[in-house]
Amino acid sequence: MNEKKDLSHLDTHDHAGHGHDHTGDSCCSTTQTSDCGCEHPQGKGKLPTYFWPLVSLILLLMGLGVDFFKWVTVPAWARVLWYGIAYLPVGLPVLKEGWQSIKKGDLFTEFFLMSIATLGAFAIGEYPEGVAVMLFYAVGEMFQHAAVDRAKGNIRALLDVRPKEALTLQNGQYTATNPETVAVGAQVQVRVGEKIPLDGKLLSQKATVNTAAISGESRPQTLKKGDKVYAGSINLDGVIEFTTTRAYRDSSIARILDLVQNATARKSKTELFIRKFARVYTPIVTFMAIGLTLLPYFFVADYVFGEWLYRALIFLVISCPCALVISIPLGYFGGLGAASKNGILFKGASFLDAITQVKHLAMDKTGTVTRGVFKVVDIKGFAFAEAELMQYLIAMEGQSTHPIAKAILEYPTEGKIPRAENVAEIAGKGLEGTVNGKKVLVGNKALMQAHNITTPDEIVSIVESVVGIGIDGQFAGYVIIADELKDDAVQAIARIKSAGINTLTMLSGDKDSITQKTAADLHINAAKGGLLPEDKLHEVEQLKSQGTGKVAFVGDGINDAPVLAASDVGIAMGGLGSDVAIETADVIIQTDQPSKIATAIQIGRSTRHIVWQNIAMAFIVKGIVLTMGAVGIATMWEAVFADVGVALLAILNAIRLQRMQWG
Repeated sequence: MNEKKDLSHLDTHDHAGHGHDHTGDSCCSTTQTSDCGCEHPQGKGKLPTYFWPLVSLILLLMGLGVDFFKWVTVPAWARVLWYGIAYLPVGLPVLKEGWQSIKKGDLFTEFFLMSIATLGAFAIGEYPEGVAVMLFYAVGEMFQHAAVDRAKGNIRALLDVRPKEALTLQNGQYTATNPETVAVGAQVQVRVGEKIPLDGKLLSQKATVNTAAISGESRPQTLKKGDKVYAGSINLDGVIEFTTTRAYRDSSIARILDLVQNATARKSKTELFIRKFARVYTPIVTFMAIGLTLLPYFFVADYVFGEWLYRALIFLVISCPCALVISIPLGYFGGLGAASKNGILFKGASFLDAITQVKHLAMDKTGTVTRGVFKVVDIKGFAFAEAELMQYLIAMEGQSTHPIAKAILEYPTEGKIPRAENVAEIAGKGLEGTVNGKKVLVGNKALMQAHNITTPDEIVSIVESVVGIGIDGQFAGYVIIADELKDDAVQAIARIKSAGINTLTMLSGDKDSITQKTAADLHINAAKGGLLPEDKLHEVEQLKSQGTGKVAFVGDGINDAPVLAASDVGIAMGGLGSDVAIETADVIIQTDQPSKIATAIQIGRSTRHIVWQNIAMAFIVKGIVLTMGAVGIATMWEAVFADVGVALLAILNAIRLQRMQWG
């Protein structure tokens, strides 16, 4: 398997409104980390993120108290030193970021503006203003990171679904070994409930495995000696042994993970509005500030350089996009919080935007709209009443450990269950035995035919699993076992359609007949079954190529991971879904309720509206105060408090998202 990429980069998100991506090798920001690899004062054994801004605030307030109340006489050099110390905790990280950006050739950043404005304030003796501007910016950074950390904090540590070890036969005993080092032809043992670590050929007489994560098939598979076993399948019954036929790098799991990596490489990275805007906006306001300082020399008779420099610094403070840096992530913070309260986790603010543009939704079946477990859904008795028929059936299935038997045994019955005797399993067909002195057969059509029992024609048209019951040579009835729809599945599809989704498609690895029936029950017009992971990927790529809107995919298995990565918005069922699907997805439904998909779309749209309201509000306030500053009416303090006012209004606006009712 190609290891040049690391799946850890699948946990990709943008720092909303910050001005740079939280992806790849780029550093996050100035005051803390979100697992990006940057060194910031956060995490175990480190200071809380608010510590240094709090230190700066205390020093600033003490300095202002001395300035205003004249408690003591302070020499000029001591005043500069005091405010300089107050400035460093919040200013030094920004100065370092600005310098790093300049070294990379990116001069006009918000770090540059903040550095010039605050250092300029110190240069003309406006020390408190310089500290206050940078402190306010640091608080904005804290809000920004809180939005991302809140979302990430609700997502459990991403797990590596690749099997951790393989029990290989060495010197007459089974020893735990790294699957990647196991050679072809090695003998491997797998215990009950463990994942099969490599592809191979079964040595045991039989095995029952769950392949839903690999193929999407909802029904557990019964294998015989010599059958193929696939890495990632789960052993459901008894200790089994097999010989490996492929090295780990060529196994089913490795191929699927490779598809995930390639699909992720095709996923476009969303750039939020503020980053695009700042590339044009920042150079313009920088040169306007220079012009505001120098050009009046040619037009004003009593030109005073210090006065116009102060106005230019006010202009820089007001025009700095730090208010947007705060107001935008605050909007997303509200959206992420509202989603979290509803059991929905967005891995980044950019996906709140992306989900609002989804026009095509493709979804898996097993585990997504169905429970992924068997249940008795129908009983048909011919020679016996249903209650009596189920007593015979449960008596027989009580002697079996097959997953279908477990589903039958969970069916509620009244009265005492009789004892089954002389029960024998007929490989691939079912069970035979004696109940209340009567010969009972339980199994498929082949078992009935082998005992010359005629089955009704209606059984042929049933797409679900059918368990027939024969009693004393007559067909007594049958039971239908099926994967049950989730409680809110029908409601979920109706809500998704009402949300304006143009195309709704079901794509499943389960049998096409079962897939088509499930889609019909949910009123989904388009459905395809029997699909391999690469087939699902192809179908979603086809939808994306239409160019008529973003494509979202909803799934829960390992086999869904490649298409989750390739879709514009990948949505995973996080309660029971596979780890690799959760790791790859952009949005996680923690409650496993498909109706939450429509809720996620609603929250995304409301968040987008509020974010743009905050942007408009910031520009309007800035425009007013910029005009006042240019004509000498506004001071730097007014400029700072104008930004504070915008931020407070943005907070109140964003809080509305937390109080809204969804779905």
